[in-house]
Amino acid sequence: MLNKQLLLADDHDLVRDTIAEYLRREGGYDVSVAASLEDALDAASGNVIFDLVLLDYSMPGMDALEGLARMKDTVRCPVAIISGTAPPDVARRALRSGAAGFLPKTLAPMSLVTAVRHMVLGETYMPMDFLTEAGLEDGRVVLTPREQDVLRGVAEGKSNKEIARDLTIQEVTVKLHVKTLSRKLGARNRTHAAMLGRDMGLT
Repeated sequence: MLNKQLLLADDHDLVRDTIAEYLRREGGYDVSVAASLEDALDAASGNVIFDLVLLDYSMPGMDALEGLARMKDTVRCPVAIISGTAPPDVARRALRSGAAGFLPKTLAPMSLVTAVRHMVLGETYMPMDFLTEAGLEDGRVVLTPREQDVLRGVAEGKSNKEIARDLTIQEVTVKLHVKTLSRKLGARNRTHAAMLGRDMGLT
C-alpha cells in the first residue's frame, strides 16, 4: 500500500525538517516540504496528490488565516494549522474557517503522529489543553463545519453509515466526529448530543 502524502510548510528550517523527518520515520508518511505559502501552493498544484497539508500560521504569505483559505481552494484534502505562538482564539478562528486541526509545535512527538493520523482520516484535531479553552466561546460550544454537518445528521436520526453516505466521507470518520463533538458538548451518547445540539441552536 502506498504511503500517505503530506505537505509541510514552515519557514523555520530546523523545525520543519525535524517534524518532517519524524513523520517519515515514525508515521511512515511521504513528506514534501515548503518554506512559504507560495512554495506550498506551487507544490499543491503539482503532480503529487496530498492527503494532508500542514501550514505554519506565522510563515511568509499566510496573512493570518487568508493562507488557509487559499490552500483550501487549491487542494481537496484536509488542511491544518501548526504554530509555536498562536493563542487559543487563533485556534478557534482556524477551526471555524475549516481547518482540519490546530497543532502547537510543543505537541509531544507521538501525539503529533496521532494527530496526523486522525486528520488524514478526516477527523478534526485539537489537543485537550486547547479544547478546554477553545471549546467554549462566550458560553457557546464551537463546532467545526464538518462536526455541525454530522451533528445535524445525528439529530435527524440517521445512522453513521447514512451520514457518511450523505457527506461522502468514511463511516469511521463519522464515528470520530461523533466522539469529538460529544466530548465538546459534554454528551453521554449520540441521543444526548442531538438533544444538546438542538437546545444550543447548533442544528
